[in-house]
Amino acid sequence: MEQLVTLDFETYYSSTYGLTKQTTEEYIRHPEFQVIGVAIKINDEEKTTFHTGTHQDIQTALDNIDWRVSGLVCHNTLFDGAILAWIFKITPAFYFDTLSIARALHGTNAGGSLKALAERYHLGKKGTEVLDAKGKRLEDFTPSELSAYGSYCINDVQITFDLFGIIAPKFPESEHQLIDITLRMFIQPQLRVDDALLIERLQEVRDEKALMLEGLMARLKCDTNEAVRKKLASNKQFAELLEELGVSCPMKESPTTGKQAPALAKTDEGFIALQQHDDPLIQELCAVRLGTKSTIEESRIERFIDIGSRNKGQLPIPLRYYGAHTGRWAGSEKVNFQNLPSRDAKKKALKKSIIPPDGQIVINCDSSQIEARVLVWLAGQEDVTKWFAEGRDAYCELASKVYGRTITKADPLERFVGKTCTLGLGFGTGWRKLQHTLKTSPRNMAFSDDGCKGLVKVYRELNYRVINFWEECDRALEHMANWPSELEPYYIGENECVMITPEGVKLPNGLYIYYPDLHYDTSEDRGGYVYKSRRGKINIWGGAMTENIVQAVARIVIGEQMISINERYRPALTVHDAIICLAPEHEKEAAMDFVFPFYTLGKSAYLDGNTIEYYEESVWMNELLYRNFSGLYETVLECLSVELGKEVCLTQDLALPGFHIFPTDEKFINIAGKWHTDYPHKTLGLGNIGASAFTVAIELPSCGGGMDYIDTRGNIVHLLYKEKDLVLHSGLTPHRISGLTEYCPCEYRITLQGHVVKRNNNMEVFW
Repeated sequence: MEQLVTLDFETYYSSTYGLTKQTTEEYIRHPEFQVIGVAIKINDEEKTTFHTGTHQDIQTALDNIDWRVSGLVCHNTLFDGAILAWIFKITPAFYFDTLSIARALHGTNAGGSLKALAERYHLGKKGTEVLDAKGKRLEDFTPSELSAYGSYCINDVQITFDLFGIIAPKFPESEHQLIDITLRMFIQPQLRVDDALLIERLQEVRDEKALMLEGLMARLKCDTNEAVRKKLASNKQFAELLEELGVSCPMKESPTTGKQAPALAKTDEGFIALQQHDDPLIQELCAVRLGTKSTIEESRIERFIDIGSRNKGQLPIPLRYYGAHTGRWAGSEKVNFQNLPSRDAKKKALKKSIIPPDGQIVINCDSSQIEARVLVWLAGQEDVTKWFAEGRDAYCELASKVYGRTITKADPLERFVGKTCTLGLGFGTGWRKLQHTLKTSPRNMAFSDDGCKGLVKVYRELNYRVINFWEECDRALEHMANWPSELEPYYIGENECVMITPEGVKLPNGLYIYYPDLHYDTSEDRGGYVYKSRRGKINIWGGAMTENIVQAVARIVIGEQMISINERYRPALTVHDAIICLAPEHEKEAAMDFVFPFYTLGKSAYLDGNTIEYYEESVWMNELLYRNFSGLYETVLECLSVELGKEVCLTQDLALPGFHIFPTDEKFINIAGKWHTDYPHKTLGLGNIGASAFTVAIELPSCGGGMDYIDTRGNIVHLLYKEKDLVLHSGLTPHRISGLTEYCPCEYRITLQGHVVKRNNNMEVFW
């Protein structure tokens, strides 16, 4: 990008129309929407301009900027970027957002308003002139009022610009990219809404509810369906109804008041028992209560239809970057794409209504069981890690230990128990909670007290290193709450990618998990550590902290995958562990090849380039790599020195050679990688020097692996790798990864990659 454009729109709002009443999308698409003016600052130019007037006046001012080479900086770019794109048909080269950066840097509980951040960084005082603009359209402003409004807007832009200059350099380059990708899901939507399918499903929902209610009108002595619905939906009236029928209402202790209250929530064990009552009428009442009480499916369908109608069938995806303190994305704008129904066949209509445009296909890239994988990897539970590496079903493996016999996917109930234990017990869940989870699940799995204690015992004996990791986290909480003066920050876990510091848990990408006001609380019956959040006081212990760390690391992995996919196919949506992107129908095979599961260990010039992230993260990554693979590096240096006839050494200031890791997949038989050449010296600004590339095959699938290159005559030559052999070639020769000749399930292609360059009078290797 050649320039940064800091921008802030001021728009009409009133007591009934504004962002406190409508979502961003509703607000901008509303007929009452009007831009009052816009303040613009180009780079660090002293003069910031305010433009007002007609739509065309503002359009002209915006069109004077070369947006093809401009990065846009706003505070809440979701809002300003959408106005720029939807109203003025302008999309910049890149989206930055100081609000998103601040959330990630300071924690989601810290104040993220421009006013709060201006105070935090001593950037001057945010104005209050906007308070006088409520209910005023452009034509209602006097010249002096408009001038004051312009000054207010200019001040906001200056604060935003100064704020960006402070916090952006501290922010990982990869996270800037993820903010841009996330914002484009909303501002430049790719997915569409199948409104015909939704309209049909909406009518079905309403008909089903009406039918259920009509069947009970006479029996409950009600005159209308609505009277039946109210009687069943009200806890008080439903309890009274049960008493009239001679059935005691199940009770529970209220967590807020400590008093007894009706246990009529769908997950309450007492209500679940009612659904299995001997009296068919009681069963019917419970079923109709569940079927009619909630209006969430109706309201969601109606919202999707409305969004589609306002956006010509397009579906803007409003995701909150860093929505949780672990960094995960969250739903926002009253549309939670992280929580759409998926189990009930009828309720899947919402998911099915999200479709690609004509001529496009949807590619769903899902990181299978990523949290379970990350947990055992962090803890160093190598035997369980091996299950995943070998492609074995971890849920079946655990279930086999539980039941003392081989469990396969053909044993769904037993596998379900293994899955529930794997996902729950890994973070310290006790036997009582496990018992409740199994009992209240759709499968209604009832275990005795001793049975559940046995499940916990089996899991903990098998995953003893996971238990050790909880204990490490318990000690870390103690240190973070009262940091010993002599203690230096230290790593936890076997892989040393997570660091404990006085500030919080430092993640591999340089960001933190924060626990504000962490302290030991003795106000409860049993003392424990707590921290402050916007929801109030949150309990935290080793198992819960483990879950936080696992979710955060998994999110980093997913983010890296998203960036890699974005090189060719812009992600349209992310849901938990899945990344959804679109590709032209005619590129199906090539697209599947591109999004093939591919991982790297180390920092590489071709992925990270000449970025702050490359140089800063190479430091700790090099330490990690050399600590674990020093013997391999020394052997490679010896081989290269013999091949080149000169002594070769490791780089001192760039990234060490790293690893390509490719799982095999039957979709990629006979599909090779893309042709490319290597220019790492240019990417890193090392001058016009040639570079030799080398590959060491660490592990190959049984069907083999290799590379294709084009010789001096233009012929394609296939080179077959042998494990532990080093291959040296010119990186300037077009080359590619050879495709699989056959499907090799549960096998991997792992290679060490690097380059040799003459630099500083030495022959150095780097990646």
